[in-house]
Amino acid sequence: MSKALPSLLVQGYEVVIGFETHTQLSTASKIFSRASTAFGAEPNTQACAVDLALPGTLPVMNKGAVERAIQLGLALGSTIAPRSVFARKNYFYPDLPKGYQISQFEIPVVQGGSVEFFLGDEKKTVRLVRAHLEEDAGKSLHEEFIGQTGIDLNRAGTPLLEIVTEPDMRSSAEAVAYAKELHKIVTWIGICDGNMQEGSFRCDANVSVRKPGAELGTRREIKNLNSFKFMQQAIDFEVRWQIEQIEDGHAIQQATVLFNPDTGETRAMRTKEDAADYRYFPDPDLPPLVVAPEWVERVRSEMAELPRVMAARFGANYGLSEYDATALTQSKGIARYFEAAIAAGQPAQPKLAANWVMGEVARRLNAQDLDIAQAPVAADQLAKLLDRIADGTVSNNAARQVFDVLWTDADAEVDAVIEAKGLKQMNDTGALEAIVDTVIAANAKNVAEFKAGNEKALNALVGQIMKASAGKANPGQVNALLKVKLAG
Repeated sequence: MSKALPSLLVQGYEVVIGFETHTQLSTASKIFSRASTAFGAEPNTQACAVDLALPGTLPVMNKGAVERAIQLGLALGSTIAPRSVFARKNYFYPDLPKGYQISQFEIPVVQGGSVEFFLGDEKKTVRLVRAHLEEDAGKSLHEEFIGQTGIDLNRAGTPLLEIVTEPDMRSSAEAVAYAKELHKIVTWIGICDGNMQEGSFRCDANVSVRKPGAELGTRREIKNLNSFKFMQQAIDFEVRWQIEQIEDGHAIQQATVLFNPDTGETRAMRTKEDAADYRYFPDPDLPPLVVAPEWVERVRSEMAELPRVMAARFGANYGLSEYDATALTQSKGIARYFEAAIAAGQPAQPKLAANWVMGEVARRLNAQDLDIAQAPVAADQLAKLLDRIADGTVSNNAARQVFDVLWTDADAEVDAVIEAKGLKQMNDTGALEAIVDTVIAANAKNVAEFKAGNEKALNALVGQIMKASAGKANPGQVNALLKVKLAG
């Protein structure tokens, strides 16, 4: 994977990125017909007369598609337009059977809003211009081995919500972080399954470069980025290519480009059109879409708790930082797992639970490419292990050894593993005090250095005590005992 370009200047140029994301809505039928939207059917078996705009047919708006648009607007703090209009976007392409696409142009249903996310420890905000409803086109299937192209119209008429940002992003890393956050939101609220391989969540990146303080440069649109890895690679290549062209004295031409993951390069597909080229005009077969305030409030009342609301609750109820609370709400599954662990364990350990869920649990899930629902260690098992850390039975290091066993042995039980592996911490004050006295007596030099003000000498003594106790001494007790004895 290519190294992401930083958000600072690249060879003296500022990178400017905006996104258009085509989110396929999770309705069972198409946006203007009752034809199925199921993925994977035999070509041209799910395209009805309405999808093809055959004479005598009329489109009928899918109420479910509108409600999903309302949900997104509510999730992103957008304005839901009380009245929006559908238009015909006219262009010729073999997989567009009507010769036009029904979309929204001048008055979209969702207006404004923003997406907030963290890039490392830095909080970022990307402003949205709009999100508009439209229908998808068909798909061209290129059979290179026979030199022919087929057209599959199953996808024609599938409902899309196109989400358009302001050009607020300044690096590929920031763009990927935005796309991941948007992906999280649309899957969280259930308006899209988020399957990038099947084309349910397709991103177009508008990329340009400019000298700091200059007007926006000419953009090139990278189409249909269907993985976060390719998204970063494509943007990084495009940025470098544009800078090289400008430095060589060439002007950037507005264009639509494709990314080739095999070569890691972008290539121009066609000259980029402007809105005037599409000859938009209101669709005469569709009346304006009217969304009453009562409809918006009903949708709001039926929505699940949003990730940003849940993150705020985690901060208020569990004393977590905004960063930790946001990380724990990256997916509904992770958030539920965390809360289940909190509910099953001691009430005073939310920060410990958060650290383990974001640390050990997340690391192992990522290493094995597992979803949280597939985690071998259930939330109540983790809670019991955290209880043993909290009550001093085991150290954090010993707990990781127990977790190793739990992860690989479905029948393992926390206390039994601790006993079998001899991982209990030494909490007997008398026995521990004897070890501390022995170590102090045998390390006069370190004792003298500590009393002379060298704090690091204390760590050396702690290390000797941990070694003498075979790692079973409670570090907190060790430090406390040492400081008392050395103060005398």
